[in-house]
Amino acid sequence: MARREAIRIRGVWEREPGSGVWWARYRDTDGKLHREKVGRRSDAEALLGKRRNERRTGKKMPENIRAAPIKFAELADYITDEYSKAHHSDSRNVKQRLEKLKAHFGDCAAESIKPAEIDHWLSKNTKTGSTANRYRAAMSLAYREGIRNGRATSNPVRLVKQRKEGGNVIRFLRDHEEAALRAVIAQKYPDKMCELDISLGTGMRLSEQYGSRLRWQNVDFRRRELDLSRTKNYTARIIPMNASVFAAFEARRAQVPLAESKDPVFDILPRSWWDDVREHAGLADYRWHDNRHTFCSRLAMRKVNLVAIKELAGHKTLAITARYAHLDDGAKREAVDSLLFPVVKGAGQILLQK
Repeated sequence: MARREAIRIRGVWEREPGSGVWWARYRDTDGKLHREKVGRRSDAEALLGKRRNERRTGKKMPENIRAAPIKFAELADYITDEYSKAHHSDSRNVKQRLEKLKAHFGDCAAESIKPAEIDHWLSKNTKTGSTANRYRAAMSLAYREGIRNGRATSNPVRLVKQRKEGGNVIRFLRDHEEAALRAVIAQKYPDKMCELDISLGTGMRLSEQYGSRLRWQNVDFRRRELDLSRTKNYTARIIPMNASVFAAFEARRAQVPLAESKDPVFDILPRSWWDDVREHAGLADYRWHDNRHTFCSRLAMRKVNLVAIKELAGHKTLAITARYAHLDDGAKREAVDSLLFPVVKGAGQILLQK
């Protein structure tokens, strides 16, 4: 039996016969002719009916109905080129995350990206819940600012669930691991030992120790303290220098005798030598940021008050510092040891077992 030919509808046509891509053509309330590329014939017919109904009810067509769609790369570029420089104290990490997201989503129309696609990308390209949430936050920021600036109408990232972050183990340096690191540095990069000493002895973030945030004017040799006025969370703090840190700064000063007060103490990131040291020391999983964890962990294991650790590390909230509380198990041991169990011996004698 011959297939019945579909009824032709005026305003719906296939520009290239056999392509399967159908268009809708109509006039708005002002008599202006519009053409929209749709896809399936049934969808084109449905859109035509919708547009004709809007014309009957007097609804205006959007002015940019045929404008090129905004790509995600454009939303991301606004964040890295303008927004982040004005609002983020450390825009480097935001830029790195958005560049990685652009490599996958950059050419996609921002309105076409689905929550499931974002969730799949996060699962495939991040190893921990905290890392996934940082990428999610960067992408959501691009959409939020796009909506605020009229370049996007919705934020699909809001429908992507945040990952749980509670299970991450804090990595800190054991004594034998530190000995291995120092042995490699002493052999291959002896002039870099002061950088490790300062990192382990102050707990500064990478962005605080290297670059313009730590200048020689921030190092007070007379009072033996560091004045960090520009930090990640915009909270200034003072870090006292112990003897090891003081000696490390003196060693660094001897390396750059002509440095002026406004010059950075360290202007080159440690990546050029740190990765090599980790590899030869057998500590490939130990990052530079873990020096900061080591600083906080060692203070906690020496029973230093959590509030003092928070102030020295520059944590924004005490909840962040509380991650190190489990390392000081002295109070828990004392609590358990306070439990005395009766032990019966001989003829009804009861002794208390400690």
